Amino acid sequence: MAASSNSSLSGSSVSSDAEEYQPPIWKSYLYQLQQEAPRPKRIICPGEVENRPKYYGREFHGIISREQADELLGGVEGAYILRESQRQPGCYTLALRFGNQTLNYRLFYDGKHFVGEKRFESIHDLVTDGLITLYVETKASEYISKMTTNPIYEHIGYATLLREKVSRRLSRSKNESRKTSVANEEHTAVEKVHTFRGPHWCEYCANFMWGLIAQGVRCSDCGLNVHKQCSKHVPNDCQPDLKRIKKVYCCDLTTLVKAHNTQRPMVVDICIREIEARGLKSEGLYRVSGFTEHIEDVKMAFDRDGEKADISANIYPDINIITGALKLYFRDLPIPVITYDTYPKFIEAAKISNADERLEAVHEVLMLLPPAHYETLRYLMIHLKKVTLNEKDNFMNAENLGIVFGPTLMRSPEDSTLTTLQDMRYQKLIVQILIENEDVLF
Repeated sequence: MAASSNSSLSGSSVSSDAEEYQPPIWKSYLYQLQQEAPRPKRIICPGEVENRPKYYGREFHGIISREQADELLGGVEGAYILRESQRQPGCYTLALRFGNQTLNYRLFYDGKHFVGEKRFESIHDLVTDGLITLYVETKASEYISKMTTNPIYEHIGYATLLREKVSRRLSRSKNESRKTSVANEEHTAVEKVHTFRGPHWCEYCANFMWGLIAQGVRCSDCGLNVHKQCSKHVPNDCQPDLKRIKKVYCCDLTTLVKAHNTQRPMVVDICIREIEARGLKSEGLYRVSGFTEHIEDVKMAFDRDGEKADISANIYPDINIITGALKLYFRDLPIPVITYDTYPKFIEAAKISNADERLEAVHEVLMLLPPAHYETLRYLMIHLKKVTLNEKDNFMNAENLGIVFGPTLMRSPEDSTLTTLQDMRYQKLIVQILIENEDVLF
């Protein structure tokens, strides 16, 4: 199986002609292994255990020896218990059965459970991820060690194959006005460990990214998803091309706009057009949520079909699904519409008591936004102003919309719950000001 998966790209070569692009062949071998991995089997303690930590459940057996733990597991693959160390009271151990032996791991808790770098909400998730990792890395150790030898990176659009063509196109437009151009900026990729929901494949080696959480890393600039070990081989510059870029959501706003050579992300244009055509009078517009599953369907449609995605009333009669998909797009941006760099300046502007001075300060900070962010925000505020003009029907004024869109368009660069709570009223106020004064500010 491994050999056949590896050979799928062995004869491929990188074409210099964008028209000859063929989608990469994603390899399923590691995905199949994950499906075959043993499932967790919790061995419950029959009696109550004194001094059981409140964050452990019935799988905790108190102070027992390794030999007793081994006996309790009964040789069942995937079986596990938790125990307190005999030698070090107050220290806890996960005893897990895998590969016909009992493995013992020192267990920690700091609000989440962990034995290594990954942190989990529950012991069950920790054990599930551990069994997947053990199984995949045991069965496919040689395959994994060779994953980076036959990359598909150049095939999927994040490489710089078309750099000269793109540079020429951008140089022609560099003298255009601020509101209609996109900056041609050089930037260095920043990769962060990421948890992917649902199956994901590495966009460097085309192999499955296994595990429950922190399966790989994501480039915060272009959204490239790769294994941690593959990230070492990826060039640290990003320049996607339209024919190769794979997604719309979770992709950097400037990156997407540059790839499509448009003023704004097409998902913003399409959603707003649909909302204005049939939803401006809908009660609670943007405040009322649509079904999450249907919103995810819209997201998948844009990622799959791009500007050809069908979000008409025939497919999604509930306009709240479309508003939900638009809000999700903004929430999923690696860099918010109101960027991390400008966030503190907007907050400071919101704190100015004099209304005229506050408006002038907001205008000055707007000028600091990257062109794609500025244009997207301008277009959205024009739309939200139209929403407020229908307040008698939809009951949504600028203040209500500020409550909805404040945390959607603005996120503090500090990962602090306290900061977020303190800034919420200023986030709301900034969006409210932008809506009420869109004709003056933009």
